[in-house]
Amino acid sequence: MKTIAIILGLSIISFFSVEKIRPNILYGNPKIGDAIDSLNNVLVYYNDHVSTIVGRNVHEGYNIGLKYQCVEFVKRYYYEYYNHKMPDSYGHALSFFNPKCKDGELNKERNLLQYTNPSISKPQVGDLIIMDATLINSYGHVAIISAVNDTEIEIIQQNPGPYGPSRERFKTSNKDNSLWKIDNERILGWLRMQGE
Repeated sequence: MKTIAIILGLSIISFFSVEKIRPNILYGNPKIGDAIDSLNNVLVYYNDHVSTIVGRNVHEGYNIGLKYQCVEFVKRYYYEYYNHKMPDSYGHALSFFNPKCKDGELNKERNLLQYTNPSISKPQVGDLIIMDATLINSYGHVAIISAVNDTEIEIIQQNPGPYGPSRERFKTSNKDNSLWKIDNERILGWLRMQGE
């Protein structure tokens, strides 16, 4: 029994030691607010823990979001890259997905077309991905699709947690050449600029 306790204790210490240095390996010892990635010259900032908040980003009266949360990045990207202001400029990540919208309908709160997972529309670069809540994150998560091919997508994200990468890949499938699915149960759907 004593041996098991020692092994368990060493395992826990090892885990936290490795996890403590992981941001250093990924980004070179970043501090909150340091740029760690970008998409179309819109920067992704390091935020350490998901609950870290260092103020609100407001530009010319438009609420972009809490620095450096996931919502702040996607709204800042859409504002800077597409010159898009969302009618509802508040809300957490999960609030971006309107469960009452059917596949391909306009999400009026965001003024974006909403697609469900699975969808008749293949995900595209620039689409916002909305992820469901988890036991440890009741707010959900949003990211932007940065690359697409016939078998997977890549997302770019801000605030995936202190040990999460700014980019991740997910497999996709196309059932019967009619429905596109991103193979991740947390992904509720994606939002897209009209005319894109």
